[in-house]
Amino acid sequence: MYSDKTMDLFRHPKNIGEIKDADAIGKVGNKICGDVMWVYLKIGKNKKGEEVIEDIKVKTFGCVAAIATSSALTEVVKGMRLSEAEKITKQNVAGYVGGLPPAKVHCSVLAVDGLRKAIKEYKKKKRK
Repeated sequence: MYSDKTMDLFRHPKNIGEIKDADAIGKVGNKICGDVMWVYLKIGKNKKGEEVIEDIKVKTFGCVAAIATSSALTEVVKGMRLSEAEKITKQNVAGYVGGLPPAKVHCSVLAVDGLRKAIKEYKKKKRK
């Protein structure tokens, strides 16, 4: 049902936990399946002065696919320019884990939604 990569990320998830001084937190959940994710971001600047995701952590309560896709998300976007991270799609995340069964694609959507919500929160705070 799941790829080896999905199972590895489920058994040994990366970047799990909280960032105490996070610049933003995206909280999302799926009422139907009960999965819940918190995406914590720390934003920095690269040598060109562009905003980058310096650190990202997740807390995920859910199924195999929810844990694997949230972990995958962190590996995909860590160090990425914020402008690039905003363009990450569910297909990027699902592809990173080696694909998902159709009934579990919503988990990759949830991970991307959490990232987008955190980025939106960061930009809102920055404008203040």
